[in-house]
Amino acid sequence: MLLRKPAVANQFYDGDPRRLRSELSQLIPTTVHAKPAIAAISPHAGYIYSGHVAGAVFSRVRIPECVVLMGPNHTGYGSYAEIMTEGIWQMPLGDVEVDSELAMQILRRSSVLQQGYQAHLYEHSLEVQIPFLQYLQPALKIVPICLGPLDLNSCLEIGAAVASAVDAFGQPVLLVASTDMSHYIPAETAKELDTLAIKRILALDPAGLYNTVKDNGISMCGYIPTTITMEAANQLGAREAELIKYANSGDINGDYSRVVGYAGLVIR
Repeated sequence: MLLRKPAVANQFYDGDPRRLRSELSQLIPTTVHAKPAIAAISPHAGYIYSGHVAGAVFSRVRIPECVVLMGPNHTGYGSYAEIMTEGIWQMPLGDVEVDSELAMQILRRSSVLQQGYQAHLYEHSLEVQIPFLQYLQPALKIVPICLGPLDLNSCLEIGAAVASAVDAFGQPVLLVASTDMSHYIPAETAKELDTLAIKRILALDPAGLYNTVKDNGISMCGYIPTTITMEAANQLGAREAELIKYANSGDINGDYSRVVGYAGLVIR
């Protein structure tokens, strides 16, 4: 059994279980408004910067036992569309098992996805989502998908594969797209560009998001997983997307001249 150890504990989030649990309790407001959702879009910076946005998103979602996690490949390791189909992610709050059944169902339906684990070994974009999900769903299982540069047709194909597999799975599944928005530009410019992308998400328009990011040079690192997640959500009957929170790094460190944008959305 492949054991995947934490790559960014004590960097992006506290590696001590007790302190991490305390931090999550502060980042996640009341869950009284939590309802089932098809998908969530959540940022993946260090918790000090974007944890309040992620916490706001997940506080609104009833987390099922199975979550398909899709995020960008920042490291360059592995393939451009890599799905882990077995293994254990060892996390500070406890081990999280890869849901092999659902992972294999997705893999079988896609000609683009490749089975593997190397893209996942040092990647933070999926890992930072897991403590939030675990905190709210102790019986969590995941299907991790790490994504590099892909053309639009490949994104739509993977989205269709995910939707078909989830539909056949017969149990509640949440899709999570991990992404930050604009990187290292003035806050006003970031908000303008990020708003263009967010509008396409709110319109449930995956091709529109993909092309808007490309055409406007938006440095949204997870637009590929977000495009795929939206396509899958649409095929699973999505009717609306809601922007839960938008913020940027300047809100924390006071430097609005070079910010990273963070958006949290829920699709139902």
